Amino acid sequence: MKSTPLTVALLGNPNSGKTTVFNAVTGSRQRVANYPGVTVEAKHGRAGGDGEELIIVDLPGTYSLTAHSIEELVARNYIIEQSPDVVVDVLDSSNLERNLYLATQLIELGAPLVLALNMSDLARARGFEIDAPLLSELLGVPIVQTTASRKRGIDEVLATARQVGHDPAAAVAAQRKPDYGHEIEPHVRELTDRLAAHPQLAPHARWFAVKLLERDEVSAERIGKLAGPQAAQDLLADAERLAEHIESVFGDAAEIVLADRRYGYIAGACAEAVQHTAETRRQRSDRIDAIVTHPHLGLPIFAVLMYLVFQLTFALGNPLVNWLDGGKTALAGWVRHVGGEGLLVSLLADGVIEGVGAVLVFVPLIALLYVGISILEDSGYMARAAFVLDKLMHRIGLHGKSFVPMLIGFGCTVPAVMATRILETRRDRLTTMLILPLMSCGARLPVYVLLIGAFFPHRRWSIGSIEVSNQAILLFAIYVIGIALAVLAAWVLRKTVLRGEVTPFVMELPPYRLPNARGLLVHVWERSGEYVKKAGTIILAIVIVLWAMKTWPQLPAAQAESYEVRRVAAAGELTGEALDRRLAQINVEQHRAELQHSAVGRIGRGIAPVLQPCGFDWRISTALLGSFAAKEIFISQMGVIYAVDDETDQQSETLRQKLAADYPPLVGFCMMLFILIATPCVATVAVTVRESGGWKWALLQWSYLTVLAWLVTVAVFQVGSLLNIGTQPLG
Repeated sequence: MKSTPLTVALLGNPNSGKTTVFNAVTGSRQRVANYPGVTVEAKHGRAGGDGEELIIVDLPGTYSLTAHSIEELVARNYIIEQSPDVVVDVLDSSNLERNLYLATQLIELGAPLVLALNMSDLARARGFEIDAPLLSELLGVPIVQTTASRKRGIDEVLATARQVGHDPAAAVAAQRKPDYGHEIEPHVRELTDRLAAHPQLAPHARWFAVKLLERDEVSAERIGKLAGPQAAQDLLADAERLAEHIESVFGDAAEIVLADRRYGYIAGACAEAVQHTAETRRQRSDRIDAIVTHPHLGLPIFAVLMYLVFQLTFALGNPLVNWLDGGKTALAGWVRHVGGEGLLVSLLADGVIEGVGAVLVFVPLIALLYVGISILEDSGYMARAAFVLDKLMHRIGLHGKSFVPMLIGFGCTVPAVMATRILETRRDRLTTMLILPLMSCGARLPVYVLLIGAFFPHRRWSIGSIEVSNQAILLFAIYVIGIALAVLAAWVLRKTVLRGEVTPFVMELPPYRLPNARGLLVHVWERSGEYVKKAGTIILAIVIVLWAMKTWPQLPAAQAESYEVRRVAAAGELTGEALDRRLAQINVEQHRAELQHSAVGRIGRGIAPVLQPCGFDWRISTALLGSFAAKEIFISQMGVIYAVDDETDQQSETLRQKLAADYPPLVGFCMMLFILIATPCVATVAVTVRESGGWKWALLQWSYLTVLAWLVTVAVFQVGSLLNIGTQPLG
């Protein structure tokens, strides 16, 4: 038995339930990092039991080990270079033949392998009966049937992994590698023997032989590094000669012929070990797909489902937001009352509580939005939505798979940019990357909700027996505007700086399944936690800086003293409510003077002329500066500004009320448009630099979005003002 913990690499196709298996195996004992040298996210965890701990490495989901994408390259390089003690391949039992393709490549690679036939209950429900012992015998690989969502079979997988990990050589020797037939197999063996003559290549000689016949450039480069340039050149010449012979016999590319034979091997094994019941003639998912992927009904269904997500987000989240907002205001008032005057009290009440609190009150809305999107993702519907949108995406020059990072962008733009790696060509990746900030991320949602609540009082309209909310419609409209602008931007980019053909769209449609409650909670917890973490770190730091810039430089002593003289004079002339009103007026005037004299006020006034055509004054301009760091900062900055501005009584008005009193609805709508379109946040710029390979594309993204935001907002404000639409404040 090894003295060090066994390392288990977890691999599988997308939608196979690999993440569910990882969560079931590791529980909360997880950490996230990046694989060395690349930006693909890596999850590591630990699993105990039987007195021996296992280190679990969650490899990127991939359909094969052919190096067409970063995920495929990372997975196969990890297995070749790091040599994990065991590889557990998670398969979707209801789509066995497709999933076994990866398994056969792992067998050819010579990896110590365990197969986890996941979603066994779903396979049975769809009419598949799998003889796991027979399939295990045919492949020469241990097989465990699991239902990870219910933690069935997880202990058996870990126990089997330990057995294989303690004697990996025996496990590999027992494997039955695919036989390519009498025309091809001799060529594979001939090349394998020549590769095995080099000690550095011997452990994976058959794998390299197949890859050279497939003309895999990454494998050729690796052979050159391991065996030397001259030996690699000779081996490549031999491989090319054999590949040309295969192509002359079969009349097709060697890679296609080898893949076809591999699928034939899989089909033969499944024909022996898998039985189909009569229920498979007409699957339930096929009947659902006939509706949701219908050429005419697909898009309306998608629009209705997204609207329902927003409607439920508002209906369930607004009461919680109002309750938290009231608590935040009360807490800040209590701190001012107890602490009195002073910079520390101002920092705590006006900066931390009002600034960070203005962001945190929207956590319920963020969580509810993530619940809705996660349900659509986990149920399998979002893959259908990508299929429905594929034709439209091609018309504007986007790849069908671009819908996936665009969807992720509704949560956060940073992981959305990273998700562009699933696209095969650099042109497709760059086009998608440049338009992703136009997807309204979760950070913008609190801003939208604040402004909608301030400028557009809640109303309901009845359409037959259905009631609709004006606020939900407006929120939905903002998201649609972002998508429409993204479509326009993509079309322009593909006609100018990123001209070229769009590659075909291939995407597997996973079976429909009920979302797992634990999985939903994990998704919501992780994504909402990131939002809270940002509020407690980045936003807190920015709020403190903005508070300091708002506090200094202070008014000259003579000017500050003049306000005190006016207060004394008012106390000598007035009494009762008249005195209170007069003192409040003096306080407002002093606060405004202090704010305009401060650093933040000066910067705001400096850029205000540029944004004045948009309908923005110096206060809005100042808050927009903060949004360049993070979109939520707009709320925090307005909260900081209004914490000292326009305080008319002891019961401080909420930020929504103050905004509604100072600005008309037209300006509120223009603020939403500018936040939607303008400069992506600092984190998005940073990840775009990393993923695009330089500053050029990140600067293009930042610049064109800023210009577009100004042009659109100016057009809307000027036309609205001309037509006198929403030009009178509500307060």
